[in-house]
Amino acid sequence: VQVLSASKQLSNEIAQKQLTAETTERQIDEARLQYVPVAFQTAILFFCIADLANIDPMYQYSLPFFINLFRAAISKSQKSDDIAERILILNDFFMEMLYKNICRSLFEKHKLLFSFLLTMRLRITTGKVSMSDYRFLMTGGTAMEEPPAKPADWVPDRCWLEIFKLSKLEEIYQAIPESFTSETPEVDAYDSGDPMRCLEDIRKAPQSLKGLTQFQKLMVLRCVRPDRVLPAVLTYVTAEIGEKFVTPPPFDIAGSYADSSTTSPLIFILSPGSDPSSALYMFATDKAREINSLSLGQGQGPKAERLLADATQSGSWVLLQNCHLFASWMPKLDKILEQMDPKATNVEFRLWLTSYPSDKFPVSILQNSVKITNEAPQGLRMNLEGSYLMDPISNEEFFEGCKNPQAFKRLLYALCFFHAVIQERRLFGPLGWNIPYEFTQNDLRISARQLQMFIDESPEQIQFKAINYLAGECNYGGRVTEAQDRRLLMTLLLDYYNPEVLKPGYSLCPEHPDFTVLPASSWEESLEMIRQTPMVTPPGIYGFHANANLTREQNETYAMMENLLLTVGQASGAGGTSPEETVGEAANDILRRMPEQFDLVQVQKRYPTMYEESMNTVLVQELTRFNSLTRVIVATLKDIQKAIQGLLLMSSDLEQVFLSIFNGKTPAMWLANSYPSLKPLGGYTNDLIERLKFFQAWIDNGIPVTFWLSGIYFTQAFTTGAAQNFARRYTIPIDTLVFDFDMPQDQQPVAKPENGVYCYGLFLEGCKWDWSEWELAESDLKVLYVSVPLLWILPCKKAELRKFPWYDCPLYKVSTRKGVLSTTGHSTNFVMPIKLRSSHPESHWVKRGVAMLTQLDA
Repeated sequence: VQVLSASKQLSNEIAQKQLTAETTERQIDEARLQYVPVAFQTAILFFCIADLANIDPMYQYSLPFFINLFRAAISKSQKSDDIAERILILNDFFMEMLYKNICRSLFEKHKLLFSFLLTMRLRITTGKVSMSDYRFLMTGGTAMEEPPAKPADWVPDRCWLEIFKLSKLEEIYQAIPESFTSETPEVDAYDSGDPMRCLEDIRKAPQSLKGLTQFQKLMVLRCVRPDRVLPAVLTYVTAEIGEKFVTPPPFDIAGSYADSSTTSPLIFILSPGSDPSSALYMFATDKAREINSLSLGQGQGPKAERLLADATQSGSWVLLQNCHLFASWMPKLDKILEQMDPKATNVEFRLWLTSYPSDKFPVSILQNSVKITNEAPQGLRMNLEGSYLMDPISNEEFFEGCKNPQAFKRLLYALCFFHAVIQERRLFGPLGWNIPYEFTQNDLRISARQLQMFIDESPEQIQFKAINYLAGECNYGGRVTEAQDRRLLMTLLLDYYNPEVLKPGYSLCPEHPDFTVLPASSWEESLEMIRQTPMVTPPGIYGFHANANLTREQNETYAMMENLLLTVGQASGAGGTSPEETVGEAANDILRRMPEQFDLVQVQKRYPTMYEESMNTVLVQELTRFNSLTRVIVATLKDIQKAIQGLLLMSSDLEQVFLSIFNGKTPAMWLANSYPSLKPLGGYTNDLIERLKFFQAWIDNGIPVTFWLSGIYFTQAFTTGAAQNFARRYTIPIDTLVFDFDMPQDQQPVAKPENGVYCYGLFLEGCKWDWSEWELAESDLKVLYVSVPLLWILPCKKAELRKFPWYDCPLYKVSTRKGVLSTTGHSTNFVMPIKLRSSHPESHWVKRGVAMLTQLDA
């Protein structure tokens, strides 16, 4: 009985404890579930930073890093007994903490992108912004239909195309295209310095925009004024999540060092012109630490290993520079760090790495490191100041030690100005340089030393030819690989290295006479005068027209949207349709419009290979290329249709085609078999159909009177055919011929020219054609591209070239301008130089970045 009684008592105690446990569990669950909003937002934020790796391979962040940061936020954030208030505090505190931690490892151009990404993910998951609207902002629409005619001349083609695509997105946008007439307020928005304010102003806003949210107006702004999208995004982010998310933290080595440990290295992610080593050495001096530095490269692995082994015991710091140049050794470094025992390592030891972005960099090192970006100063004033603070210019002995100090100081300032100009021109994309070269401070150093050396050798008779050659062709020019860029470099340098610089009050830019060469003064006085230079520099200082700012800002907008698109997977398409439906409809539309392959046998019968007519050969070669291209397009689209129906396995290549079509982009598989093109899918398809129609008309009606030069696949073969016809007609060796160019007054000829060919379809960028003076002229404001008149390409002997004032204008296939040499010896982009009549000197248009294009990007 006693045992049974004890068992009963124990059983009751267990039952009571179970009830208590269940009650406690319910209380814990209730408390835990109250924090679901925190878990929900935190999960969204984690996937935001995880997707950054799609933009740059160096943006890698691990889950343990994220969890540790979240734990720190829990302990550091303000406490509150009110659960609702605590949730708000925790969400806000952690997001700000994450923003600051991630921002220090992002390049400047990606910091606003990150803020916008955070904002959009939060708004989309809460249903405040639809995925289809967000996708339109990034892509500009994916509708395949051809838009109706523009309602007014002031509306740019790309603007009208995107407005039309927006109207096809949802019913709410249908009335927008109809409101675009010359009398409506859209003109105000297009001409305004702050177009977003015009769209938001109730009195000025068009009727069709009333009722739209701020984000939806941002979509309209992308169509009307893409150059002002980034300032509007900044305003939108500030309004949605707060100003602190558009104010990134400054460069801070000390803060990054505090977050590091013996086993987590600190990585400086480099950009052109940046050099964090001087800041690091100053920080090491403050911390009384010794730095052992090594620049990595072939054969440096054993040295680096010895440095690390010694430093882990002694507690010194190791700096391994340019890790991207020794990618093959990086897995070994990864293994060393993995095997490093924190207990056996001196607590003062730190490993510092520098590297340009590289997809070969081990992900595990990136995820377990503290990443920092440090970019070169931007802006003319900051560049000039940086140059004057650099050794040897900041060295008094060097600055004051020349035998002709007056000439030396003026030319030295002009050289620093030149260095700043060529750096800043990179921000303007292909308009500035075809290839964005990495001009460094070492180029400036050696040029400054050579300048002093030549002036010391001949103080009264400065050898301008020699210093121009050394600086332009060797020091800076040694990096320049493109002929047009070399011409630009030498043209720019002549403005700064010439005898006129020595005259008091010489202006470095005729358009802005206030920018004069500094008078010869002490180093301190010169630096003070530099600091008085305006912070905002007009584009004319760099040689550009005012429109260059518009081009740069548009390019920045499109680049940001392209990067944002990389962070988006497959979500719903327009009007909430599934990706499969969107891609299936696009595939059906393209296949329906695609004509049959050209019958080459019949064409060769009608246009046989003839000694007297090379254009027959050109035609057959062109049709062969277009047949290959259309074969690839039709085959991939049919495979996509089968894969959507489940009849074919979706390979990785096919999946890339699927994603491209869904995003409204031309698939890479097509472009690999295509002529160069930057057009979106709809524009590319329309352009291809027009090209095929042009060649069908050639087949049906005979050799045309005027050729659509833009529609020809291999342009150089066409121009060679024109030269060959001339050479055979007059029995002249073809290698002695050159091309002369003219713009005939009769722009609609009815007969072919006796010699040469008439061509149309080209565009000018950087200037316009003056139809009254019949020569090149400055662009109209906000007009970036204009059509070129009918062009007469005329082969002739070099001695018979007509003499007139001209600009040797390069012709490119697409607006990126840079290309590579193909197996035929021709560039994949550059076609040829074309002489255009001009009353301005050639140097004026060279600095403007004027070029001709066979096609636009829209």
